[in-house]
Amino acid sequence: MSTPALLVIDVQNAIDDPVWGRRGQPEMEDRIADLLEAWRARRLPVIHIRHDSTNLSSPYRPGTAGNDFKAEVAPLPGEPVVDKRTNSAFIGTDLVDVLDELDVRRLVMTGVLLENSVEATARMAGNLGFEVVIPEDAVASVDRTDRRGRHWPAEDVHALTLAILDKEYAQITDTRSLIEALP
Repeated sequence: MSTPALLVIDVQNAIDDPVWGRRGQPEMEDRIADLLEAWRARRLPVIHIRHDSTNLSSPYRPGTAGNDFKAEVAPLPGEPVVDKRTNSAFIGTDLVDVLDELDVRRLVMTGVLLENSVEATARMAGNLGFEVVIPEDAVASVDRTDRRGRHWPAEDVHALTLAILDKEYAQITDTRSLIEALP
């Protein structure tokens, strides 16, 4: 088994903006903090992904408070930060180069939104030959309304997205299991 890198995707102050509506999985930041503590204690690679939205009305826009990383999961000096402008952390970024430099082929993905940037990054990682692991309690989703007007609670969006990703695109697990399995 290769060395796993922990990716913390888009966990910035912007995710708390009311524009997103109700978010499920309120424990997400705590679980990511647990994973960060375990990764850092073992000196395993940690990579932070920052979304720099080009949409002028986005809370993720550079130069706004929303663009800052959330304090409880912020990068430490020396931890790579990859800036992205699309939903996938691989498009228009140097993420593959960073992973190659770290000799990483196994990615543990955390962050927001599961049904957006985490999913897009997981699918592309698989296409590029990376093994992907997603701890279900370290990613979060928001309420959604479909084109027919049906409301989908964040918990249902979360469960369905994990079910779609499971086995074909990622191994789904939880924080405790991941930490217990670390060398």
